Amino acid sequence: MVQMRTHTCGELRMEHVGQHVKLVGWMENVREVGQNFAFMVLRDFYGTTQVVVETAEMYDLVKGTNKESTISVEGVVRERDSKNPKLPTGDIEISPEKIQVLGRCRYNELPFQINRSREADEAIRLKYRYLDLRNPDVKKNIVLRCQVVAALRSAMIDEGFLEITTPILTASSPEGARDYLVPSRKHPGHFYALPQAPQQFKQLLMTSGFDRYFQIAPCFRDEDARGDRSPGEFYQLDMEMAFADQEDVFAVLERVLPPIFAKYGTYNIASEAPFKRIPYLEAMDRYGSDKPDLRIDLELTDATELLSGCGFPPFEGNTVKAIVVTGFEGTRKQIDQLCADVEVQAGQKAYWFRYDENGEIVGGIAKFVQPIKEQVVSALGLTPGCFVGLTAGNLLTAQKTAGVLRNKLGAFCPAHMDRERYEFCWIVDFPMYEIGEESGELEFCHNPFSMPNGGLEVLKKAAAGQVDPLTITAYQYDLVCNGVELSSGAVRNHDPEIMIEAFRLVRLGEDDVKAKFPAMYNAFCYGAPPHAGIAPGVDRMVMLLCGAETIREVIPFPMNKNAQDVMMGAPGTVTQAQLDELNIAVTAQEDEP
Repeated sequence: MVQMRTHTCGELRMEHVGQHVKLVGWMENVREVGQNFAFMVLRDFYGTTQVVVETAEMYDLVKGTNKESTISVEGVVRERDSKNPKLPTGDIEISPEKIQVLGRCRYNELPFQINRSREADEAIRLKYRYLDLRNPDVKKNIVLRCQVVAALRSAMIDEGFLEITTPILTASSPEGARDYLVPSRKHPGHFYALPQAPQQFKQLLMTSGFDRYFQIAPCFRDEDARGDRSPGEFYQLDMEMAFADQEDVFAVLERVLPPIFAKYGTYNIASEAPFKRIPYLEAMDRYGSDKPDLRIDLELTDATELLSGCGFPPFEGNTVKAIVVTGFEGTRKQIDQLCADVEVQAGQKAYWFRYDENGEIVGGIAKFVQPIKEQVVSALGLTPGCFVGLTAGNLLTAQKTAGVLRNKLGAFCPAHMDRERYEFCWIVDFPMYEIGEESGELEFCHNPFSMPNGGLEVLKKAAAGQVDPLTITAYQYDLVCNGVELSSGAVRNHDPEIMIEAFRLVRLGEDDVKAKFPAMYNAFCYGAPPHAGIAPGVDRMVMLLCGAETIREVIPFPMNKNAQDVMMGAPGTVTQAQLDELNIAVTAQEDEP
């Protein structure tokens, strides 16, 4: 124990009664109950202890000290007259002989009550994050994060992986998001990039003869925030294996993750190996999502042939997807709200009808379904009391909207969702290419360094127009848990000839590949082993384990949704001298808020 204290504020029990102790911590609260008499709560990292102030001198000292000041208390442990069974230290209290202020809080008013900081506006919480983290409920998420990282590290070492760190300053490369660029002082007009992932370095380690690599890797991407993604930086359990295929990667994570989720999670049940494997196209067809929440037992049914000709205009000429829910007990108001929530999230409307206890089609679009009632009941397998949710549009739109509807229905119907478990699955056989939403041209769907199913032959056929590139699948896979994508991975393309053909389809020639990926291309030309890897997100993992609603709750010092660190004032301006040294001219200056 450090000299400044003999015990922590969460340590003392009845067996310590009569001992002389010294505690340090923050003065959480003072409750005055009479002349020169008060109860004070002292809090440190480990817990709280009650201190009973009973002399005029100590009373004046405590009364004149603001809450959240750090103090030292020396005194004798005694049994409490009025015990608090809710506290680990609730049987004892300290009768102080000396109280000393170590670090004075100079503000009479705090931005929020420490123990209720979660109720404060998020902008205020992030500005005063060092106060927010004093809240034990907030702090425990960060403690959990430390425990999970330690457990992951230990498990990977036990699996024979070496922890190797890779560079933070590297070259810009097209990996799906915007780079953070760092100007070079010594090389005017040239820039480093912060790594979006250690992708190239870990593959180069495989070509260097290292067999199993991992690290808890920082990654940097200039992308917008959302509930399960923090802008700026994040951490992942990055791993790669030489002379390995997809099943080798799966086997490692299926051994590593379930025990950690079962031990540290809000729920103590996690999927056992092997996790369910679901091809991408099947996942979209059955669940309307490539990250399905398998705790929900509802699945999509194709109702295009059944309903596209029923006379309801949104169904005509479109794909129609149906979700049948047995035992549905929602009111009309609840159904309307559910459909409104789907439209907000998916950008598309959801429709519905019910097959009531009397065997009648009622509600929603019932008048269009009623004329073909017998066919609908038979085709969808309806029983009295069923609710049918419907979506329409082109195939992908109908699937994705139905996926959102499925999640909403699962959350609304307890009988159809087993919440208290962690359900893992692998989504496999992703498309190698897609049409970019912004460019309108062919782009890589996931990782550009993935091995295509069919190898060099299928790529050449696509280049010759004999195969549609959008039908090419890759040895790419996602790890999904409870509807959250934890990770993407792939069997890598280790053949330079295949690499050139893969990039040629997205309008990058051989010279472009050699220029953009010189180390990787050259290394592969010296004989590269087949290799595969994956990188589960640590932040998302901890978010799932502690049941947090946003990823910012599990990051010690997160940015806000606009990628600003309001506590440190980043991003901020720099001096003209700094800009001149880096040969940078600022052409537009954002107005100060």
